[in-house]
Amino acid sequence: MKTYDLIIVGAGPIGLTCAIEAKKAGLDYLVLEKGVLVNSLFNFPTNMTFFSTSNLLEIGAVPFISHGDKPTRRESLEYFRRVMESWQLNIKFYEEVEWIDQDDSKSYFEVITLKDTYYSRKVILATGFYDNYRPLDVPGEQLPKVKHYYDEPHNYVGQKIIIVGAGNSACDVALETYYKGAEVTMVIRKPEIKPSVKYWIRPNILNRIKEGAIKAYFNANVIEILEDEVIIETEEGGLTIPNDFVLAMTGYKPDYDFFVRCGIQFQDDAFRTPVHNSETLETNIPGIYMAGVSIAGMQTSKLFIENTRIHAEIIISDIKKQIQVST
Repeated sequence: MKTYDLIIVGAGPIGLTCAIEAKKAGLDYLVLEKGVLVNSLFNFPTNMTFFSTSNLLEIGAVPFISHGDKPTRRESLEYFRRVMESWQLNIKFYEEVEWIDQDDSKSYFEVITLKDTYYSRKVILATGFYDNYRPLDVPGEQLPKVKHYYDEPHNYVGQKIIIVGAGNSACDVALETYYKGAEVTMVIRKPEIKPSVKYWIRPNILNRIKEGAIKAYFNANVIEILEDEVIIETEEGGLTIPNDFVLAMTGYKPDYDFFVRCGIQFQDDAFRTPVHNSETLETNIPGIYMAGVSIAGMQTSKLFIENTRIHAEIIISDIKKQIQVST
């Protein structure tokens, strides 16, 4: 039975950074990814441009050269492919981890995927949050016209679309689809566009709403989604709106179901923050660490690639100490 020093769950930017640090430390490691390389970035909008500059996204001392100050989705996919090849990282794709268990002696972990079972002395969970959308929980959400991930504006030319949300993604999608010829309506449960919306987006969306080019219902909620209509509840009462597509830009969350299956506990706070040692990033289960944005729980706007890259060094340093002590 082959037992790795470390198994990393997730081949996103932080998972790759952990793999690089593990390789530098001489650890026998394996990365397990349920989809493609940097799966979350692959599912970003086709024409997306990052808020961060390319140098803030660099990992493993591999230069990130982009055509503009802020790289595109396509440039980022190429960059992280080069990182993987430059470091010759040991990654298995299309192997979703179902759960993680320990042997009776607690000397190693069993990492069970849809294809196989692997064994490791330590585990890092670097699963992010973008793969798990926050549902609307309304009738009709299962209809094909409802999308929780935005792709590109061409699909909505000449269409009546409803965008649910008031954050950066919702405002960006509203503007992009409006400029490409969609009839855009925003349904916003709060009384205003989020104050945190980026400074170059906020004035534009506010002006489009003010002039009536984009219709916005504040203090409103979607009640039901039908084939050709959407029923919303507003301050003035119920309203039925003709509709072709619903783009639910309601945000994303960590994979709590997976964490629970692994035995991870959560702090008693409003953000369901995973229990962890702030100095080592080890969870309540000795030997299982958490890296990246999911360590902040529902505070998904608190951590990013650029301020979580350090997690890899912190975790690998602690793992190396523990393995040296145990051997």
